Amino acid sequence: MFFIPGFLISLVTFPGVIVHEIAHQLFCRWFKVPVFEVCYFRLENPCGYVIHEIPSSKIQSIMISIGPFIVNTLIGFLIALPAVIPVFMTNNPNTFNYVLIYLGVSIAMHAFPSKGDANAILEAIKEDDTPLAAKIIAYPVVGFIYLGSIGSFFWLDLIYGIAVCVWLPKYLISLLA
Repeated sequence: MFFIPGFLISLVTFPGVIVHEIAHQLFCRWFKVPVFEVCYFRLENPCGYVIHEIPSSKIQSIMISIGPFIVNTLIGFLIALPAVIPVFMTNNPNTFNYVLIYLGVSIAMHAFPSKGDANAILEAIKEDDTPLAAKIIAYPVVGFIYLGSIGSFFWLDLIYGIAVCVWLPKYLISLLA
């Protein structure tokens, strides 16, 4: 596979990193979990982070960790959607359409939770007081996060971003046509 250093990918797709961290922060606020520090973007590892209090429930911890998957996917899709028609359907694009698709893909490709997010879920559910239902939900989620992390080496995150922001809108538009 073609190797590009992670910081270069993050630099080119920085809108996705920023939205990813905003999603963590948003879910913390929804669950009233105090946030101590936020870094939306930097050229270090990790490229961004949210430091927050340990949530009071396991489900809150899981939702804060997977929040970016929901938010980045939805925002990436909605940003790219209006550009798909002129670029791929009517063959009448302009520069702004390509900018919207770039933004959508860069945001959607950062939807995958990080290994740090997976570790936060694992720490939350390892405790003896964790309900069985939370463990049944959380362990597969953690497995998928780790698979996604491995898959990012093979450009799975970019493939996901293109699927959400180009293929899915084209498919939905063709259903309506």
